[in-house]
Amino acid sequence: MTITTTPHLNFDGNAREALDFYAKALGTEPATMTYGAMGATDDPAWADRIVWGQVQTASGIRVMAFDVWPGQPYDQGTNAFYVYLSGTDADEITAAWEGLSDGAEIRQPFGPAAWSPLAGQLRDKFGVIWALDVAQESTDH
Repeated sequence: MTITTTPHLNFDGNAREALDFYAKALGTEPATMTYGAMGATDDPAWADRIVWGQVQTASGIRVMAFDVWPGQPYDQGTNAFYVYLSGTDADEITAAWEGLSDGAEIRQPFGPAAWSPLAGQLRDKFGVIWALDVAQESTDH
């Protein structure tokens, strides 16, 4: 049996927009289910909001998101979490960085770092902080 960890991002009405953005940035398509399609609400204002959503790439990147339930408190918080992408393929990590940086606040420019040949951190246009790096080659023999 395998256990995976998936960041689950909560939004208040813009989960679809965020999932579409992440899918485009990471080169895939989002999978979504709305409150209306699930039969979870009769309120037309909630029918098109996302009750379940996911972006998953062939290489294993997965992010889930939804719009908080009607009446559920929502507070994005500050520095509450990062979504961390680390890989061995510099081209793949660079492509993810370039996609996610559209409209982002760059917190650490993407480039060489003490722990990685390429690393960076940004706050995307939805307020989610992403940290990316290319894993250092092991020198152990």
